[in-house]
Amino acid sequence: MAHVLVVGSGIAGLFAALRCAEAKHQVSIITKSAPSDSSTNWAQGGIAGILDKTDDSGLEAHIEDTISAGAGHCDPRVVRLVCEEAGERITDLLNIGVRFERDSLGKFDMAREGGHSSSRILHAKDTTGAEIERALMQAVDESEYIEMFSNHLAVDLVLKDTKASNKQVVGLWCLDSRSKMVTIVADAVMIATGGAGQLYRQTTNPEISTADGVAMSLRAGAAIRDMEFVQFHPTALTMEGDRPFLLTEALRGQGAVLMTVEEYQNWDGHEDPSNLSFTLRYSESGSLATRDVVARACDSELKLSGEQHVLLVTEHLGAEVRNRFPMINLRLQRHGLSLGKDAIPVSPAAHYFVGGLRVDDDGLVQQESGSTIKGLYAIGEVACTGMHGANRLASNSLLEAVVYAHRASNHFIGSKFSNNSGELPTWRGDEMVDLEEHSTLVHDRSALQSTMTDDVGLVKSNNRLQRALRRIQLLRAEVERVWIRCRPSKELVELRNMAQVSEQICKASISRKQNIGLHWNKDLI
Repeated sequence: MAHVLVVGSGIAGLFAALRCAEAKHQVSIITKSAPSDSSTNWAQGGIAGILDKTDDSGLEAHIEDTISAGAGHCDPRVVRLVCEEAGERITDLLNIGVRFERDSLGKFDMAREGGHSSSRILHAKDTTGAEIERALMQAVDESEYIEMFSNHLAVDLVLKDTKASNKQVVGLWCLDSRSKMVTIVADAVMIATGGAGQLYRQTTNPEISTADGVAMSLRAGAAIRDMEFVQFHPTALTMEGDRPFLLTEALRGQGAVLMTVEEYQNWDGHEDPSNLSFTLRYSESGSLATRDVVARACDSELKLSGEQHVLLVTEHLGAEVRNRFPMINLRLQRHGLSLGKDAIPVSPAAHYFVGGLRVDDDGLVQQESGSTIKGLYAIGEVACTGMHGANRLASNSLLEAVVYAHRASNHFIGSKFSNNSGELPTWRGDEMVDLEEHSTLVHDRSALQSTMTDDVGLVKSNNRLQRALRRIQLLRAEVERVWIRCRPSKELVELRNMAQVSEQICKASISRKQNIGLHWNKDLI
């Protein structure tokens, strides 16, 4: 029986854990908060896929839409691999107990979102991620081979030999629920830590999304790719005093329309609002264009008008839209708003990290040389497979996550591991002092988020990128000085990771000399 340590409790981590447990391997899952505190649990839209393998035209259309949304930067082979496996992996989810929405005849109610040429998205109303998380967690709780460790913060990977060129991961250092450093030895580690939305002031991601997995893997010698492609969701609820709240793209698939405040004021309430949307000036697909196009369109209009938001218009959809999106409507009611009655104020917010750790077809993390790091996998948003290219197509993230979780767990199950009971590297020591003031870390985190938002956000420029890089490098150097002398805390670990990954995003953005997908530098126009 081999032991695998899974870091993260979203769809990728839980699915992989279950697959390894089915093969009677020992599985430990650590998550730095509650198990349900994941981007998966917050996902609204759904999971895209063609269930019928004989539907060649449907499959090819899904592949074509994915590559088109990715601005031609996708790896076509990976796109085909993932799309072809969609039916089997969605069936796996159904067998685990996930309940997707069905119509009165028992057929799946397929939704459509931006960038999709047809309706091919399975959903559970507007709480798809929560439904997937529920089913997976129930199965995890019932497994005798899985142990869950909540409130454990991953700090760094343990390498068998730090000087070896052929690197091997044999465990993880982490802060336990008492903030004590512990070493967890494992035959393999699967990084499933999600994204990096907290690098920005406004994000739809949970508080845990601080780029931990990418940062610790970088320090272990991992390669990264496509770091400049950070996806901003165009429709996050924008209300003073409330965090950004995602309004799924499926709303626009249902007929909701984006309008400026001025367009809405001039609308008579009868004409088809889709004909009046500012998005038509940016794409003939209007409000159903891909996220990169719609988010930049929103950003451009806000800069022209000086407004803090555009409007998502739903009045023409009537009461039915409230039945389709009950959770969103409940959230809107906090602010006295209602779907089908009111125009909803929205603006772009950081949403999905397209780049990440470079992996092979089995989810094994690669080094710059192209060789893999033995015992280290990355699955889900933390990994960059080549699937999404320069811009992720809506509802492809859950699909990619479950496909690569299956592949990584299969590779682990089929591997032979040597005994790691020998002498391993130890934590750097207890001679460090406690950090006396945590307020400085809070200020530094806020400053980092402001720099990333203002200078490395939706629209970039050469001068702003260079300024951002200088600021981030100064901050990172200061954080490292604190890191060397102070005992780790959650605040310090997260800031260290955020600074390291922010620097890589900045460098990648400077290196990209072509506007493509999510990367838009106005000096390259």
